[in-house]
Amino acid sequence: MELDKYIEKVLVSQKEIETVTKSLGAKITKDYKNKKPLVVGLLKGCIPFMSDLIKHIDTNIELDFMNVSSYYGGIESTADVKIEKDLSVTVKDRYILIAEDIVDSGRTLNAVIKLLEYRGAKEVKVVTLLNKPEGRLIDYVPDYIGVDIPKLFVVGYGLDYKEQLRNLPYVGVLKPEVYTKDFN
Repeated sequence: MELDKYIEKVLVSQKEIETVTKSLGAKITKDYKNKKPLVVGLLKGCIPFMSDLIKHIDTNIELDFMNVSSYYGGIESTADVKIEKDLSVTVKDRYILIAEDIVDSGRTLNAVIKLLEYRGAKEVKVVTLLNKPEGRLIDYVPDYIGVDIPKLFVVGYGLDYKEQLRNLPYVGVLKPEVYTKDFN
């Protein structure tokens, strides 16, 4: 693949992702039976994961999206969390399941959870493909975790570097020379 040249190593393979989404979908199906959760995807990185995950959730769900950012094209999260696109439905008295590609510092997620709770959500839980506990700046553990990963900068399967490399079918570690040079 042409984009492989930017990758130091594959961290989570396409096959592993498939196994993880099936397993998480089965757990969520069991936990949300008859609750009709609102699955909220945090754009843009959630799209591949959320798309694969919901295929394995065998109970009624509703979908919506938020675009929330704290990276702004860099490789580290900032303390400034900005909501660029809000939900189009109400969360009052709803079971909310946030679908996230990666939980790193936890800042962005913490802000979104607090906002949804403030708006009257009955319950807010998080499902993430990747969990990076070493990167955590707040005390938080997601409710559903696909894979724990070390503190590395990863791309692919929705995760980007400067809005690129999201379309890799796996999660890979970006070569350091890519983000020390001008990448276009």
